Amino acid sequence: MLQEFDRGEEVLPRSFYARDTVTVARELLGNILINYSPAGIVAGRIVETEAYVQGDPACHASRGMTPRNRVMFGPPGHAYVYFIYGMYYCFNTVTAPAGVGEAVLLRALEPLAGLPIMRANRRREKIVDLCSGPAKLVQALGITRAHNGADLTAGPLVLLKGTEPKERIITTTRIGINEVEKLPLRFYLEGNMYVSRK
Repeated sequence: MLQEFDRGEEVLPRSFYARDTVTVARELLGNILINYSPAGIVAGRIVETEAYVQGDPACHASRGMTPRNRVMFGPPGHAYVYFIYGMYYCFNTVTAPAGVGEAVLLRALEPLAGLPIMRANRRREKIVDLCSGPAKLVQALGITRAHNGADLTAGPLVLLKGTEPKERIITTTRIGINEVEKLPLRFYLEGNMYVSRK
């Protein structure tokens, strides 16, 4: 399975991210997040995303640039990794043109490669427990705060072009967002067992 992933081939170009964030969130589904980590190759197919856009109170950039969210305002196609609840990291892809603070949160992956590494990182055995949530997938793939600002077109953390999803794309409100901020900006592949919540 590892031979399927060849560094530099079919990497999503920066132009993919430099578009409308909601479009990017939908079109990320089916593509592959891969980390050429020191422990080995780990990868998963994206099956759930959430968009965070300007004018959205839940978006970290809604109140302007800060040291924490500075990466969101930089060039698209970079990683935005942040700490949440004092215990977890979450991984986002920066979208839209430079100067616009928007991003897409990756919420769940279907594990494809490096399962022994994922199991060791997560201290879980069941495959459905490895990447079925934003903090889980970060832990499973060995993504850390050191990846914040990483160029997703250059590696070692990259997104590869996958196949067009055969599953229907479902649109819902996001998870864990206050009522006033409930917008239809969450997308997932219908029937996929690795989605965080159906």
